[in-house]
Amino acid sequence: MILKWIFDRVAALCGLLLIWWVFPLVAILIKIKMPGGPAFFCQKRVGRGGKLFTCHKFRTMTVKHSGSTVSVAGDSRITPFGAKLRHYKIDELPGLWDVLIGNMSFVGPRPDVPGYADKLEGADRDVLKLRPGITGPATLKYRVEDEMIAEFVEQIKAGRNEQVAKFAELPDFSVLSDQEIAVWYNDNVIYPDKVRLNCYYYRNYSFVKDIQMIFATVLGKKMKYAGEVI
Repeated sequence: MILKWIFDRVAALCGLLLIWWVFPLVAILIKIKMPGGPAFFCQKRVGRGGKLFTCHKFRTMTVKHSGSTVSVAGDSRITPFGAKLRHYKIDELPGLWDVLIGNMSFVGPRPDVPGYADKLEGADRDVLKLRPGITGPATLKYRVEDEMIAEFVEQIKAGRNEQVAKFAELPDFSVLSDQEIAVWYNDNVIYPDKVRLNCYYYRNYSFVKDIQMIFATVLGKKMKYAGEVI
């Protein structure tokens, strides 16, 4: 993956030199539209080899919130301006710095918070052999993850969802809050599928596919990968 390493550093540096002016502009808008907190969101995430690093993003949530890592479309913690930053992936731009210094890559698994990645077992731990990415196969497939989770919650509350039919044991959704249902869906459906895709990425690495995924992310397009459309 030498070519990948070189590409990451050169592309990140060029990207930062080209769009450096966006950072102070967005930071000022965050301060105006979301006062009372920092412009940047910095959090410890699990990186390559299971080592923790500080991940950088633009802040999209209110300062005081529950702290859950699973968000739903319309989540009250996400501000209206923050929702726009998320929709257009502008909140991810500070990640270019993380790529430049070697903590992240342009393409790879999204960096997990402690509590998820450290529970990976067996062959699934191949995910930890990769540098986390700004985009990747799982990111593309779940690019509207917030909306998908919100739809699942609504379907569960309406008593009509076929995705849970494969589970032998299910919680009593009727006594769970929307956030608790969202966490269950993430932990039991979305996250295992992300691990599957990221392991496939590791075992079938292609620099050409990396470039395709970057373009698919920037242009908002879908692509074929691992036998499915993501």
